[in-house]
Amino acid sequence: KLGAVHKPKYLWIGCADARVPANEIMGEDAGSVFVLRNVANMVVNTDFNLMAALQYAMDVLKIPDIIVCGHYDCGGVRASMTNNDHVAPLENWLRNIRDVYRLHQAELDSISDPEKRHRRLVELNVIEQCINLYKTGSVQRRYMDKTLPYSSPRIHACVFDPKDGILQPLDVDFNKYLNQYYSVYDLYSVYKDNPIPKTQKNLGNVLLKNKEYVNSKKEQDPQFFDKLGAVHKPKYLWIGCADARV
Repeated sequence: KLGAVHKPKYLWIGCADARVPANEIMGEDAGSVFVLRNVANMVVNTDFNLMAALQYAMDVLKIPDIIVCGHYDCGGVRASMTNNDHVAPLENWLRNIRDVYRLHQAELDSISDPEKRHRRLVELNVIEQCINLYKTGSVQRRYMDKTLPYSSPRIHACVFDPKDGILQPLDVDFNKYLNQYYSVYDLYSVYKDNPIPKTQKNLGNVLLKNKEYVNSKKEQDPQFFDKLGAVHKPKYLWIGCADARV
């Protein structure tokens, strides 16, 4: 069955961090999740790898749900919060996260606790990357497809915590942003009079499977998430295709 057809249910845009394996924390088998990963789960318009894969996911695979997932204790986000030159090309990439901080500087600067500030930047970064998806022609062209009974793709903002294994959807109303910026980014007039429905309810099955994943890991090793959250020391760097079967 796996070799016969490639029809994933989800497009996952996540961090390359080894502690955030998409299929596993979603409880999905191979073939279900088309995975794109980079440092700090960014959607950058000059990233031709991501943009090409997004176009393929929308135009060819017709994937109905996109999950943008950040995670707490993200090394990329932490690095962006320091006034250090991490040297190109990494520093060029981190500048995109610094820009997210700039957009929300008043809120972030008001948070005195460094760890809470980090966690909030992780969340704001996820939201901004979701907004970046709404800006793309690939996503907007899918909204023009009237053959589906719902607006597609549905874009979900989520955060994963390696310390407890929980996948948490963020409560965000994207219409607030789209109403503000549609005159700048709406290429096909799809947003002006077509509000985006809240999507959290469409993740119910994913969240249920995530709880099963957490419980299963705790049964095998009660300290699993304590160890997972304590250190990031992967053994391998995997460079592979986004194909959901791999």
